[in-house]
Amino acid sequence: MGVSVSPRRSGREGGWLRGAPAPRWMRGLPVALLVGVCAVELASPEPLDIGFLLGAIPSLAVLSYGPVATAAFGCVVVALLSLPVLRLDHPGNVDLLTVVFVALLSVLVTLVRSRRDAQLVTVRSVAEAVQLAVLPPLPERVGVVRCAGLYRAAQRGTLVGGDFFEVRDGPHGVRALMGDVQGHGLSAVGTVASLLGAFREAVLDQRDLETVAARLDRRLVVDSAATEHAELFATAVLLEFSGDGGGVRVVSCGHPHPLLLRGGTVVEVEVEAGTPLGLGLLDAAAPTGRTLRLDPGDRLFLASDGVSEARDESGAFYPLAERLAALAAEPTASLTERVWDDLMRFCPSVDDDVTMLVLAPRATRVPGHTDADGEETHAPGGRSSGGE
Repeated sequence: MGVSVSPRRSGREGGWLRGAPAPRWMRGLPVALLVGVCAVELASPEPLDIGFLLGAIPSLAVLSYGPVATAAFGCVVVALLSLPVLRLDHPGNVDLLTVVFVALLSVLVTLVRSRRDAQLVTVRSVAEAVQLAVLPPLPERVGVVRCAGLYRAAQRGTLVGGDFFEVRDGPHGVRALMGDVQGHGLSAVGTVASLLGAFREAVLDQRDLETVAARLDRRLVVDSAATEHAELFATAVLLEFSGDGGGVRVVSCGHPHPLLLRGGTVVEVEVEAGTPLGLGLLDAAAPTGRTLRLDPGDRLFLASDGVSEARDESGAFYPLAERLAALAAEPTASLTERVWDDLMRFCPSVDDDVTMLVLAPRATRVPGHTDADGEETHAPGGRSSGGE
């Protein structure tokens, strides 16, 4: 279980032409060309005019080797061109000087590239550390709730964008948050960090979920006060599980509603949609939450609009509830990945941040009753399932 956070999109991003390490075949190309030219020349009964191909070897080495190896390739090429037995065009002084110049230039380029690569690795490491501090890995279990999440940032090369989620245990029970800041990419990371910080404090201080939502709303209002026409807002849904895991309270601030997985059925949890965070309206018109009682084995599935609003080539929206019902037998730990794979088959070009969160509460033990994870479920203290 836990959270899967990645900037890549099923192999469509992160190729070696976009900054990833060179593939093995690229590293072997200079050696293959060197051996191939020499073998063909030695096998031919007549001299062949192919020695010029060796001049490309130092340039190819630049792509995947360091300065020392590139210089070694250059020396080998010059030596081979000078061996009479190979009959590689019998190059004159001008030809040899050209090859030497290309080799020296290749070494210089490799030195620059190696320093740049080292700087990029450092910057990338720092960026990943900062981004993971904003959205740390989700524990397998928080209090009485088992958790699994998935995050795919829309902006290539980033781990965090405009979506966010968090699950925290506190004095008033386990509380969960999922939201979506206006916009996505690096420009939204600061707002995400601010909201998550406010939520983590509110989990400890605020007695009810509606007040937690008001605290987040005030945080965004304060953050955007110094900027004229900031229009900073975020949608969010907040959940609070009872101490025995037998009930959950849901408060919505304009975010897509959670889905309740009960057996093989999927039902949308209907809750009054409050105003988004950051508009300053929650103090005057606090959102009205809804409390649900949960059966043993019930799970809640939360997703951002990057999932529900994804479209295929014909323009049809991804049928999340329908697809989720077909995958309801999947264990909690792998459910988000299976939905992601299904989403990629339905809509190969998802251009928005995608976030999914599965929450599986547990309560009093029910002998002999197992859930989708194959674990013995816990009943909510004899309380019946139902609505508010």
